[in-house]
Amino acid sequence: MRHFTSVHDVLHFQRLLQEAVEMKNNPFGYATAGQHRTMCLLFFNSSLRTRLSTQKAAQNLGMNTMVLNINEDSWKMETQFGVVMNGDKAEHIKEAAAVIGRYCDIIGIRSFPALKNRAEDYADSIINQFIQYAGVPIVSMESAIRHPLQSFADIITIEQYKKKARPKVLLAWAPHCRALPQSVPNSFAEWAVAAGYEVVVTHPEGYELNPAFTEGAVIEYDREKAYRGADFVYAKNWSSYVHYGKILTDDPAWMVSHQNMTLTNQAKFMHCLPVRRNLVVTDSIIDSSDSIVIEEAANRVVSAQTVLWNILKYL
Repeated sequence: MRHFTSVHDVLHFQRLLQEAVEMKNNPFGYATAGQHRTMCLLFFNSSLRTRLSTQKAAQNLGMNTMVLNINEDSWKMETQFGVVMNGDKAEHIKEAAAVIGRYCDIIGIRSFPALKNRAEDYADSIINQFIQYAGVPIVSMESAIRHPLQSFADIITIEQYKKKARPKVLLAWAPHCRALPQSVPNSFAEWAVAAGYEVVVTHPEGYELNPAFTEGAVIEYDREKAYRGADFVYAKNWSSYVHYGKILTDDPAWMVSHQNMTLTNQAKFMHCLPVRRNLVVTDSIIDSSDSIVIEEAANRVVSAQTVLWNILKYL
């Protein structure tokens, strides 16, 4: 594995899952794999789980880590070409990527979409420019369109809790007070389909994801039908892809509630966190014994460590 930006970078899916199990059972068994190697974690946006889990994963492998908050700890960065840099951005991404690549062996990048121009966001320019100019492996810690470390952790968690070979996994849209990216649902749908699950995506009309990410999944607008018989319910809000970045409804009936969950096959509740209680999901569901959000978050270390180990093997 050279770079890790999506499930398409994974050559052997089942082998990666087996390696994740080994890493989870023996987290310090590869403590010298990253000896004398350095990982830089670049954050263009806020983070809690991604920051801590990726840093811990790198350290478990014996790597040194550097953490940099772009636009706060460093010069503001220009990402466009052909512009006159006479504003507040003193550093261009082309030089920054090349320099960081000289200091570090692996670079992790977290960058959100602006949700204003769909074409610009879906070009995923920050990740792609670092791949082009850094000269070292790039790990996506969430980009404008995907969150692969989260999705890998989600699959590790489903594998841990599933009771049948092909569970029904429901990706359920839930209301939110802010317009949120499509990164997590895009990525989760891709990974869940690749894992061979029965994948159903439910949302109000107008919230269809880019079909390139949901190929192989069933799109179901009837919420009750979608929940019926589900083994896992993955709740997530996202703003409209068609009416890009817009909030079209805040219907509370789409919140994950006891009423919705009673239709399932005693489904486990999942969410990437942070989650707004009693807006996305009721207290009674997220605090129930069927909620696996904390174990899901813990598996973020496992997913990151497995990915980094696979990259380190070829450095």
